[in-house]
This record gives sequence, C-alpha cells and structure tokens, in this order.
Amino acid sequence: MTDICIIFDLDGTLVDSEGLCNQAFLDLLPQLDDTLPSLVDRYRGRKLAPILADLEQRLELKLPNGFERDYRQRVAELFAKDLKPVPGVVEMLVSTRLPKCVASSGPVSKIQQALQVSGLESYFGDCIFSAYEVGSWKPEPGLFHFAADAMGFPPKQCAVVEDSDVGIAAAVAAGMRPFQYLASDIPPYRAEDRVVFGNMVQLSPLLAEFANMA
Repeated sequence: MTDICIIFDLDGTLVDSEGLCNQAFLDLLPQLDDTLPSLVDRYRGRKLAPILADLEQRLELKLPNGFERDYRQRVAELFAKDLKPVPGVVEMLVSTRLPKCVASSGPVSKIQQALQVSGLESYFGDCIFSAYEVGSWKPEPGLFHFAADAMGFPPKQCAVVEDSDVGIAAAVAAGMRPFQYLASDIPPYRAEDRVVFGNMVQLSPLLAEFANMA
C-alpha cells in the first residue's frame, strides 16, 4: 500500500452547507424568485464573485455596496445555528487513517467556522487551504497543487473528494484521482474521469483501493 493524501472539498462534501449558503441569497434578496434547490444546482462549487455578477445580471440591478460583507455575515449566522456534517462523514473520517486536508474556495474564516461548528475541526487541525490564500479557484488546479505540496505528496498520490463538477475538473487538471460524492442511493461506480459514490460510508474502501494501486 502506498501512502496517499486525501484532499477534501468543504461545502457539500464534508458539511451540509450548500443549502445554507444559498438560503442567505434568498434572505438578502427578496426579489429573487428561485427555489432553494435551483440555486444550489446553479451555484454549486462556483466562486462567489461570478455568482454575484450572475445575480446582478439576472435581477437587472446593481447589488448594494457591502453586499458581500452582509452575505458572509448571514452565512456565518446560518452556519452557527444549523450547520451539520454531511451524513456519514464522521464515521468515514474515524475509519480513514490517512493524511488529509481541506481545500476550499471559501475564505479561511469560513472554513474554520464550518469545521468547528460541525465538530470536524479535530480531524484536520491546521491542514486547511483556501483559494483566497493561494489566489487560484476551481476549476483551476492551483489550489489542489498547493495543498498537495504543503502536505508533501505528488499529485498522483492524492485523492480529491468533491461534490461539484467544478471541483472534479480541478482535480483532473491537477493530475489527481477524483472521487465525486452525489448524495443518493446509488452504489459506487467508475465514470470516465472519476469514481462516483452516493454515501460517505462507501468512501473508505474506495480510498483503500486507490492506495493499493497508487
């Protein structure tokens, strides 16, 4: 078995936050008539700046000065009240005794709050990496390359666990093995450029298999 490093996305992968992040848009923009599921589907894995630009275009208005600050504050409030780990994540992390880190498009403060509130902080310690620190956002591979280098692993020995197609594209571009979490009743299967699984408890044996092959 070869040592491998697991690079986890945060939102929608470790913590059940996609709904909360998009609920903040609905709370702050009452003229937005999208449903919460449609917003989650539209903005999953995307950088905030293009999301705000898309909202301005669709609503035909200029967002007020300070909207990003107000949005992040509302997300923090929702996290503090309602954020939970994705089902099966704690069991998976307990059983996966491999080097691991978090690489997220969110700011460091958001990553830290999410891990603390959800009870996952102890599994990662200081091994968290933010696109805001690196200056590279998914689907660019820069964030994953930075995380792998900091963890001391070459790309070919890194597994990336993501829920979004944008994150999977970044993993492929980085030369890493992508595992895509799609919350469902599906059994794990191999797609062209990724391994897809529907329950976090399925991940540990998939990672062990990758370690045996790496």
